[in-house]
Amino acid sequence: MGRFIYDTIGNSVELEDRTLAHLRIVFMNKLRRAEPFMFDVDLSDGTGRRSFWIHPSIPMQIHFNGTRPPRINRFWVDELMKSASGPNGLTIMPEPPEGEQPAEG
Repeated sequence: MGRFIYDTIGNSVELEDRTLAHLRIVFMNKLRRAEPFMFDVDLSDGTGRRSFWIHPSIPMQIHFNGTRPPRINRFWVDELMKSASGPNGLTIMPEPPEGEQPAEG
């Protein structure tokens, strides 16, 4: 388990390294384009969910627990990017199988 830290350690959530690697790509691309967005995430302890307004003016860190970067699933990145650009913002969805494009919808 890694950690997404937004502004301060008090504003952080634990996430799997594989998920964090894919979210990192989405964050980089959206912020590079100056496109702030809402990010909603379920808390790993089951106590609820948090919403973060992702904006380039707020410091962000992604702390990976492991040392090896995971292989990236392009289809998952595409689905996460669509979610981040949608009216409800980015939510983490299950990873689609690699090499199998998700159904349009």
